[in-house]
Amino acid sequence: MFLSDSLLDSIHQRADHYDRSNEFPELDYQALKEAGYYKAFVPKEFGGHGLTLQEIAQEQTRLAKAAPGTALGINMHQIIVGLGRHLVAHGQAAGQQILKDAAEGHLLAFGISEPSNDRVLFGSICQAQPQSDGGYLFYGDKVFLSMIKACSRFVTFATDSSQDQAQSVFAYAHKQDNQLEIHENWDTLGMRATQSHSVTLKGLQVSPEQILAKLAPSPSLDPTVFGIFAYFEILLAATYLGIGQRALELGLETVKKRYSVSNQTTYDQDKNIRWRLAEAAIQLDAIPPQLNHFCQALDQGHPYDLSWLPRLSALKNRSVEASKIAVEEVIRACGGQAYFSQNELSRLYRDVLAGLFQPSDQESLHEAWASMLLGPIKS
Repeated sequence: MFLSDSLLDSIHQRADHYDRSNEFPELDYQALKEAGYYKAFVPKEFGGHGLTLQEIAQEQTRLAKAAPGTALGINMHQIIVGLGRHLVAHGQAAGQQILKDAAEGHLLAFGISEPSNDRVLFGSICQAQPQSDGGYLFYGDKVFLSMIKACSRFVTFATDSSQDQAQSVFAYAHKQDNQLEIHENWDTLGMRATQSHSVTLKGLQVSPEQILAKLAPSPSLDPTVFGIFAYFEILLAATYLGIGQRALELGLETVKKRYSVSNQTTYDQDKNIRWRLAEAAIQLDAIPPQLNHFCQALDQGHPYDLSWLPRLSALKNRSVEASKIAVEEVIRACGGQAYFSQNELSRLYRDVLAGLFQPSDQESLHEAWASMLLGPIKS
């Protein structure tokens, strides 16, 4: 394993503090950077440690067991590194700068989500104004931009409507404080340590060299679109899996100590409580095989088609739902003590709910699968 148990233990000890104080976990990120985690997923030829997708997914699961908020935040960095790897593997030189920056210690963020835009990756409501040098100025609002105050680079996109056919312009941008406004509005139910503030782009400068792709706003196998989509869904699935696994660990520890007055023994001997923990384990057990399948397929360069998009969405949704069910079953098994805010299970429950809102949501997932199975709805 890449991250040491002692490092994860120290991060775990701080998780409750960062959640309660609703602040960015600076000490966690310092420790992760010193451990080489910023460049862990970067190929060795670009100065990194060369972990595979399957290996970085496993590290994300381990990190999420220690501190879900820290894991979800740094997960966005690993997604962008994954995009860089994917671009390079498909002959796109633009990915090289992403990998070099990560190897040099830059923190990379994910600036795709927009308010009330259910097209998500397949069409932006932000505007890309073309400039005479071939670059752009980006204007508009982004939401859920994790680590925005700490990052130095981020991937984002906007729409160029200057021609007859609108185009999505994807860019790997340098954060310039005078070109964006951060709205410090991250006061949420869970995943508080991600500090995923809303941002207004106010003429964000994008040079020609920073443009990753220009294409029609729609589902696509273009390396930029597919790379963002695939690494986002896979690494989110890996991260949320860790929450469920940690909850199960806590449940097993608790029922061995929790005493039943009626039965005159500990609750690990109660068949109903055993059923709940078994149900949690059964739900979680189905995730790693599918997660590993997709990781290995991308690591080995297997061919893919558009059917991968709903399948990858299903992986993410299944992991979130399995972990949510697992946390709920464990909370039921552990009784009222889990309802107190000082109990780690209480925080895990709040954190796992964030997965319900991250794309693809269930409505989008089922619509995509129905279209794949039955074709589009007739107009």
